[in-house]
Amino acid sequence: MKIDQNILSILVIVSIIMNVVCMLYIIVLKNKYINYIRKLGKGENLVEMLKSYINSVEDIKRDNDEIKAYYTTLVGDIDSCVQKVGLVRYNAFRDVGSDLSFALALLDRNDDGVVLNGLFGSDSSNIFAKPIKGGNSKYQLSEEEKEAINIAEQSKNFYMKNRINKY
Repeated sequence: MKIDQNILSILVIVSIIMNVVCMLYIIVLKNKYINYIRKLGKGENLVEMLKSYINSVEDIKRDNDEIKAYYTTLVGDIDSCVQKVGLVRYNAFRDVGSDLSFALALLDRNDDGVVLNGLFGSDSSNIFAKPIKGGNSKYQLSEEEKEAINIAEQSKNFYMKNRINKY
């Protein structure tokens, strides 16, 4: 089956015309799309606005991750800070009045810290410090020191009560 040369030429020309028409139609559709996007973006290019928005969201996510890491560090630091305080004033010597001696317990979340015992006398004043681990000390504790530690252990722990553990 042979196709005539004239028919083949006509088919090629028709094909070229159809291609041109399709390309023109695509250009018209593209322009309509761009105009539609501009109307949605109130005169601005909506695609560029969306790209900018996505970049902003990614920046915010990065910043948020940094804030979460800093928060975690702060929570760890707060756990080792003094959070519980107990104070007992007492009279260490009979010849000195006004409860000028004291026992002061400074404890962290785990009841670790120090107890200070200040002895005020008529001719001298001394302060002694004893380490505390888990509410106890390897050194002999006076009744006032034990009472100060007990008060500290029973005190409200502001940081634990109000801490938010979302992360």
